[in-house]
Amino acid sequence: MESNAAIELSKHVLLTFGAILAVGSFSGLLASKFKVPDVVVFLLAGLLVGPGMLGWVDIKADSAINQLILIFGSCYILFDGGATLRLKVLKEVWITIVVLATMGVLIATAITGAAAYAILGQPLIVALLLGATIASTDPATLVPVFKQVRIKDRVAQTVMSESAFNDAMGAIITFAILGIAMGQAEFSAGDALLDLLKQSGIGIVTGAVLGYLAAILIAHEKWNFLAEYSPVVTLMAVIGAYMAADGLHSSGFMAVFVFGIVLGNKDVFGFEMEGKEEERLEEYILTTSLIMRMFIFILLGSQVNFDLMAKYLLPGLAVVAIFMLVARPATVFACALSDRRAKWSLKEMLFMCWTRETGVIPGALAGMLVGMKAPGADIIASVTFIAILTTILIQATTTKWLAGKLGLLVEDNSFQQ
Repeated sequence: MESNAAIELSKHVLLTFGAILAVGSFSGLLASKFKVPDVVVFLLAGLLVGPGMLGWVDIKADSAINQLILIFGSCYILFDGGATLRLKVLKEVWITIVVLATMGVLIATAITGAAAYAILGQPLIVALLLGATIASTDPATLVPVFKQVRIKDRVAQTVMSESAFNDAMGAIITFAILGIAMGQAEFSAGDALLDLLKQSGIGIVTGAVLGYLAAILIAHEKWNFLAEYSPVVTLMAVIGAYMAADGLHSSGFMAVFVFGIVLGNKDVFGFEMEGKEEERLEEYILTTSLIMRMFIFILLGSQVNFDLMAKYLLPGLAVVAIFMLVARPATVFACALSDRRAKWSLKEMLFMCWTRETGVIPGALAGMLVGMKAPGADIIASVTFIAILTTILIQATTTKWLAGKLGLLVEDNSFQQ
């Protein structure tokens, strides 16, 4: 009987995966036809096929399958994003990235928390918990957007790098505030800073070591005996980087991002692949990233709780408006202006003010708070989903238009500085 139940469950999961791939393929065609980022159409498709409407896809947010897809999908998209970055450009803007990923998260948390306190009438600690949950940007959204919309190199790489590096800070602040809210801890700025340095440092080292090792195995002149299996090596290393960093109680997402940076810049370390092998690897990464985007955003859309959102819709939209139009600009101008070496122009900073989609990581944090029965978890989850839908549907769809207006688009197929 148990065996039959397991088989039926497997068939149901297989059918659901097939539906996601079919809906995702059709959605991708629509996105290409209407020239909008595919994550937007995937999210809308998820809303349509979820249990709230057609009911074709019903995978619970707290299920093991969903967590597996979110973790691996986010890791692979982060790896892909890291592989597109160039060390030469990052050297020019690293100060901005570091400040945005640390102080920027604190600024966004404080301003959004104050707005939630005033508008939602929640206790200050709950309002700050909400601010921290949605303060970090989303690499799973931003990386594919910048893959499809070619933006001036240093702007795109700064925003993508910020989105990868600020996840650790967002999680640290969220759980530090949660500890206070649940009466389990007192906030210590020193402890939080040490925790951030530990998570970041171990994640960076882990990703760099595995990235260098992978480059040796697939591109070294003498030791490239796994060059033929380069797609498998990258797949294995992405999983290994995340699990190794996570096992060391550091940021797994940071590890896979740095792994991508090192492997994507293997030529800097003197490693080169044959043209045919390089092309095959790029095609594999492109296809795998597309599939991961389909699964992540269709599932994310299918899990939106319409009843919960409706309950806090208007005040939630007001908080998200302040989050987008006040907190983000304040964050960008405060952080970018402090980096005098980068010499950011007003147009570049205005673009960064608008580009800060909320997505998988804040959604996962909100889900964890609900599961832990944190104070105000329902309202935090509601506003988080409002932020996800609003920022992806409005900001992601207008990225190319705004970049064009500000003169930041790159017209050809290669990045420029």
